[in-house]
Amino acid sequence: MKFLKLPTNNLYEFILNLRKIGEVHIPIKKGVKSSVFRKINEPVDIDKIQLDYHRTILPLKKYFYHPTETMFEFSKTGFVQPEQSLEVHDIIFGVHACDIHGVLTLDLVFSGKYRDDYYFNRKKNVSLIGLSCMPDEFCFCNSMATDYVETGFDLFFSEIPDAYLVRVGTSKGDDMLNLSRPLFEEITHEDINAHKDYSLARKKAFKRSLDIRNLPEIMDLEYESNLWDELGNRCTSCGTCSMVCPTCYCYRIFDTINMDMESGQRRRQWDCCLFRDHAMVAGGHNFRQSRSDRFKHRWLHKQQSFAGVFGRPSCVGCGRCIEDCPAKIDIVAESNKIQRV
Repeated sequence: MKFLKLPTNNLYEFILNLRKIGEVHIPIKKGVKSSVFRKINEPVDIDKIQLDYHRTILPLKKYFYHPTETMFEFSKTGFVQPEQSLEVHDIIFGVHACDIHGVLTLDLVFSGKYRDDYYFNRKKNVSLIGLSCMPDEFCFCNSMATDYVETGFDLFFSEIPDAYLVRVGTSKGDDMLNLSRPLFEEITHEDINAHKDYSLARKKAFKRSLDIRNLPEIMDLEYESNLWDELGNRCTSCGTCSMVCPTCYCYRIFDTINMDMESGQRRRQWDCCLFRDHAMVAGGHNFRQSRSDRFKHRWLHKQQSFAGVFGRPSCVGCGRCIEDCPAKIDIVAESNKIQRV
């Protein structure tokens, strides 16, 4: 793998140079303590970049898997899929390792038996540039083995004193680097040692810990635990945790009919297994009527059943669900409780 060094003073120029090959999106502050990815419209927008953010409100899935989208338009004579605008190349700078793992997880889901071309057609025209970060009180990606990533990015920037150590992940990333090659320098032994020191400091900075080695087994054994009723009583079924989760992918399908009553659109929209009607079937029967059953289903899917199919949990430890839950449900604390840690 190729490594180079970018002095911190050259970072803004590098990001602005990327606009020669596509639209560049950067993390910016929104509200008191929230962040979002926004497109750079003018060079002055680079001054809004927030390099020390912890997590964006919505994860990267919003770029590839839209909250609401038209799947096709239909009429009495047939149906047609709307053309997707793929001319623009999006470059997202500043993506954390856990969110890259989130995208890799969605890749597994949407490339399965029924491949989702809506997702992959968008994804192939997006480049990801990773950025290292220091954890806050909500992060537990180290417990989920998602605090480091070896694939899924074009470039990855790791902070060292007065510079960034840059890993090249793809040929596309190499092209981006060559576009601004005079801004980069060769790395030294001091840079390597600085990177090791940063990695060690980052490892020590995590405040939350979750042992997932036997968690699926414990959850199976505690399937009838009273804990699910306790958490179900606290959960409001608002669905916030699913909306902000990098790997939740459920959606509902519905039709909208035009005024001519002869044509319309089939659409899909993000859904959540915590919603009361998610498991409702024809005839009005609901397989998960109670909130405790819905809560248990979501939690077991994230940590247990997904691992049974794909070999790892779908949770990436980003901490969004803990930070944003209005009921203050902490999945790390509750998982440790069920394990009696």
